[in-house]
Amino acid sequence: MRTRVLMAGLLALVLASSLAVAAGKTYQVTGPVLEVTNDKIVVQKGKDKWEIARDASTKIDGDLKVGARVTIEYTMTAASVEVKKADQKGAATHKKS
Repeated sequence: MRTRVLMAGLLALVLASSLAVAAGKTYQVTGPVLEVTNDKIVVQKGKDKWEIARDASTKIDGDLKVGARVTIEYTMTAASVEVKKADQKGAATHKKS
């Protein structure tokens, strides 16, 4: 019985650590809030405005409103990838805009 409890605990630890790795690297941005909507938060960082997407699963700790100073933790996930055709020398070809 004790071995089963120990194994279950070990399995839970392995699953939790693998989920943390699967979540990817996290990043942070800190600054005053310029805009808040149901699907984004805009933060001023230096001279730049950072627009961070949010949804119903975003955890908010405190009163999120314009002017509040916040630290947002986020991840980057690719939405799509377009692989470019290689030219004869093996380098990727680029479309000019």
